[in-house]
Amino acid sequence: MNPQDPRWQSVLARDSGATFIYAVLTTGIYCRPGCPSRLPRPENIRFFASPDDAETAGYRPCRRCIVQDKRGQQLERITAACRRLELEPQVPDLHELARDAGLSPWHFHRLFKTHTGLTPRTYAAEQRARRLRATLEGGRPVTEALHAAGFGSSGRFYAAADDLLGMTPGRYRKGGARETIHYALGDSSLGKVLVGRSSRGICAILLGDDSEALLAELRGRFPKAELQPGEEGFETLIGQVIQLVENPRQGLALPLDIRGTVFQARVWQALRAIPPGTTLSYAQLAAQLDQPTAVRAVAGACAANSLAVAIPCHRIVRSDGELSGYRWGVARKRELLKRERQD
Repeated sequence: MNPQDPRWQSVLARDSGATFIYAVLTTGIYCRPGCPSRLPRPENIRFFASPDDAETAGYRPCRRCIVQDKRGQQLERITAACRRLELEPQVPDLHELARDAGLSPWHFHRLFKTHTGLTPRTYAAEQRARRLRATLEGGRPVTEALHAAGFGSSGRFYAAADDLLGMTPGRYRKGGARETIHYALGDSSLGKVLVGRSSRGICAILLGDDSEALLAELRGRFPKAELQPGEEGFETLIGQVIQLVENPRQGLALPLDIRGTVFQARVWQALRAIPPGTTLSYAQLAAQLDQPTAVRAVAGACAANSLAVAIPCHRIVRSDGELSGYRWGVARKRELLKRERQD
């Protein structure tokens, strides 16, 4: 074989996009050019147009290539299911999705969760929320948004809309008009504490050193809301939050207005289940959610948390146990963990 043969150059480059097959005389095995197996000597190579041609010539398939082909086929099937869930207003039945993918319902459900980090039902809920927000933000009538998002009845729609949007559909359609968030600032041993409360509960606990910077962060998180200083009695509320900062072991027995995607909500719920004084890595938390490939998504959900200490993202550390990635400062993270570990 000529070492300058472009097919051999594709093998050297492990080009997974190449369509030919190469076989190895000394092993009797054929591979795809993208196979990660040890490269053979060029003089032992024979090229074929297809796996059938290689098998007709007496070669057998490489096991690694079989696994790669299987994974590629699985990914194609899951990608097709995702596109369907993104486009169809009505959520297809699990058995229907699995049948179209050529898999059993159990196998399809497991593969879908492995590749996307979500169950088919949760993924469909995420897409429903996306369609709902997009339709309302476009100024379309609420009744049109109802059907575009795939809700079969107005009763089901209004029952779910508040959790999906954080407000009524009509208010969201108008850009969040008239939603009011009351806020107040207090001082703790870890610096300034800003507490924001909506009609549903505490929606923000922010830590920092500068009052104006904290207010700017609150405006950035709720750009369409009207911010007003806390009313009479708000001092009691912020006092309870400051007590939480001083003693994070005690928890916070106040209603929270938790806003995020379905996946983020799952991560935040898992964070609240971590016992005080203990830590998990991002990978461990992803595995705990049965989504070991969703490490980056878990990190993103931690970063999106707007309720410091109440949703204890400070209990997440790097895989080597070192502290990093706390939006309110690693020093505060270290001190919160220290306080939780004190008897």
